[in-house]
Amino acid sequence: MAKGYNNRGMRGMGGMGSMGNMSSMIRQAQKMQADMEKMQSELEQKVYSAKAGGGMVEAVVSGKKTLTKLSINPEVMDPEDPGMLEDLVLLAVNEAMRLANEDAASNMGKITGGLNMGGLGF
Repeated sequence: MAKGYNNRGMRGMGGMGSMGNMSSMIRQAQKMQADMEKMQSELEQKVYSAKAGGGMVEAVVSGKKTLTKLSINPEVMDPEDPGMLEDLVLLAVNEAMRLANEDAASNMGKITGGLNMGGLGF
């Protein structure tokens, strides 16, 4: 059998070297998990604000991605055109959510080194 291969023809399976690598990988995964939990906790404390209509509508979203405040300047409330106000609210809320998502993804990328962590809600 060639050097570096076991009796099944598989490379790197067995021996003390692979156990050390496995321990190192487990430590790295544990550190990454702890870093992710810390980052998530920090993100939940943040707030993201966005304005629309020249500042007439402002939406504030928490790091938990919950709308926490919505401010509407009375001057923008036109009973003849409720659609405009609806559009401004949507714009402000969606932008605040986008900022929260972008910040979460950026921070996650710093921890994971760019690994795709899709499905984790970041």
